[in-house]
Amino acid sequence: MAATVSADRLGDHLVRDGLVSQEQLDKALEDARSNSSRIGFSLVKLGFIGEQDLALALARQHRLPAVDLDRVNLDTKLLKLIPAEIAMKHLVIPLRRVGRTLTVAMANPSDLGVIDDLKFITRFEIEPVIAGEFTLRRVIEREYDTADERINDLLKQFDETDIEVVEQQDDDLNLGAIQAQVDDAPVVKLINGIMTDAVQRGASDIHFECYEKEIRVRYRIDGALIEIMKPPIKMRPALVSRFKILADLNIAERRLPQDGRIKLRMGKRVIDFRVSTLPTLFGEKIVLRILDKSNLTLDLEKFGMEPRAQQDFMRAIMNPYGMVLVTGPTGSGKTTTLYSALSRVNSTDTNIMTAEDPVEYNLHGINQVQVRTEIGMTFAAALKAFLRQDPNIIMVGEIRDIETGSIAIKAALTGHLVLSTLHTNDAPSTITRMVDMGIEPFNVASAVNLITAQRLVRRICKRCKEPAIYPEEYLAAAGIPPEDREVMIFYRGKGCDDCNGSGYRGRQGLYEVMAMSPTLRRMILQSASTAELTAQAVSEGMLTLRMDGMLKVKAGITTLEEVIKETAG
Repeated sequence: MAATVSADRLGDHLVRDGLVSQEQLDKALEDARSNSSRIGFSLVKLGFIGEQDLALALARQHRLPAVDLDRVNLDTKLLKLIPAEIAMKHLVIPLRRVGRTLTVAMANPSDLGVIDDLKFITRFEIEPVIAGEFTLRRVIEREYDTADERINDLLKQFDETDIEVVEQQDDDLNLGAIQAQVDDAPVVKLINGIMTDAVQRGASDIHFECYEKEIRVRYRIDGALIEIMKPPIKMRPALVSRFKILADLNIAERRLPQDGRIKLRMGKRVIDFRVSTLPTLFGEKIVLRILDKSNLTLDLEKFGMEPRAQQDFMRAIMNPYGMVLVTGPTGSGKTTTLYSALSRVNSTDTNIMTAEDPVEYNLHGINQVQVRTEIGMTFAAALKAFLRQDPNIIMVGEIRDIETGSIAIKAALTGHLVLSTLHTNDAPSTITRMVDMGIEPFNVASAVNLITAQRLVRRICKRCKEPAIYPEEYLAAAGIPPEDREVMIFYRGKGCDDCNGSGYRGRQGLYEVMAMSPTLRRMILQSASTAELTAQAVSEGMLTLRMDGMLKVKAGITTLEEVIKETAG
C-alpha cells in the first residue's frame, strides 16, 4: 500500500512542477493500473516525461541522490552480493561498498521491505540511490545476462493466474516421457512467460530456432530481429512439443511443416498467435506471429499518407464497383491497409465477403472465409461462391493465378468492389504482372481503379532524436539533388532506453498510390511498359515510394538509411 501512496504523491509533484499535465497523469495512472506497473514507468513509456527528468523529480521527492548508470563502472564482485532474480524482481543493483555500507541503485527507494530484504541477503547496511527504471532493467539484463537467469526471470515475472490458454484441445496423447516433460511446470511457465513478454514488448513475431548445441529465441520488433535468450538444449523436445499441443498440431510428425493457432488470455486481453513449424537440420523451427487486435490501427487517416494519395485512395474504395489492389512484400502492412479500407466501407446496408489465407483478425459485420487449399477451398473457389451470395464488396487475400485473377476482374466489371493484394515491387509493375498472368489488357484497363504499393520503415525514436550529417558522396548516391543537400536537415536516433539503443521506435508506412486516369487506361490497352506507365503516373502527380520516403525524411519521421533500404531509386 505504501508504494501506491508514494506513486500518487509523485504524480502530484510532477503536475505541480509542470513536468506533466493532469490529463497525462490520468492516462498514465490508467496504464499503470491495467499493466500493474509503477506510475513513473508508465509516464516514461507513454513519452510524457524523460527518464532523467523523472529520476531527478524522484530524487527531490525522496531527498536522495540520483545516479546515471551509464556513467558508472560496476564491480562484478559486488554484483554477486545480490542474486539475479532479486535484482530483476525488485529492480536493484549494487554500485559500491564503503566499510559496512552498500550503495544500491533502486527504482523505488520508498519500498522499505525491499531494503530490509537486501540487508538480510547482503549483511550490509543499505544506502539507496535513485535510477531510472528503463535504464535499471537494461543494465540488470546486461550484467546478469545468462540463459538460466533470463529463464528464471521470466518464470518469476509473470503471474500464471493472469495467463490462460483459450480453447486448448485435449492433451491426452500417449507420448510417454516427452508428454511428462511437456507438462512439467518450468516448460509451461517458460512458454507462457516468453509469449507474454513478447506481447508486452510489442513484438510481431517470436522465433524458436534449434541448432546443434543451442536453442535461440528471438523477437521481431519494429521489423528487426532481436535475440532474447538461449534456453538449455535439453529443453528442446519439450518446448517444441508444448507449442504443438497448444496449437493442436500432431506432435509425432517431425518431418513435415505444420500450421496452427493459439489463443492466450492475458488479463482482460485475448491474443491470437499463428504458429508455423518447419523441420530443420537439428530440430523444428517454430515461428509465432502475434495477432494483437488491441494494437490494430484501422483509421486510414492515421497511416501517414500524403493528402493527394489519401484522397485518391478514399475515392477508390468509396466507388460501388471496380478493383483496388494493394501490393508489397510480406510484412509490409498490406492486410492492415485492406482491413482499414473494409472498416471504412463497412455498414449495415453492405454485404462484405472476404477470402483469406489465413484470417488474421476477426472484423465484426464482415463475412470472413478461411481458404483451405488441401480440400479444394481455394481463392478461386471462394470467389465463385461469393458471387452467388449477393455481395457488394469482395476482398481476396491474394491473386495468385489466372483463375483467381480472371474471376476477380469479372466481379469488378459486374458491379462489385473488389479489393486484393499482389506481390510486386511497385504500383505500375502490377499492371504488367496481371497481363503476364494471362489476363487481357482490356479487362485490366477497364476493371482496375487504383493500385497502392507500400513499405514499412522504422520511425526515429522521439526521445533520442538528433540531427545527422551524411557525407556528400552518400547523399549523391541516394539521388538527392545538390540544391536539396544544402537545405535538408536529416535526423537519426542516438539510442536510448525507450528504443533499446536502436534509435528507432514504431513504424511508418510509405505509399505509392496510382489512380487510373483515362491516359493510363489507354496506355495499358497499348501494352505500354512499366517505365512508361511510371513516367505518366508521376507526371499526373503520383509519388513513388522513394519520393514519399524522402518526404518522411524531410519531416524527421524516419532516417535516410531506412528509406534507401526499403525503396528503389
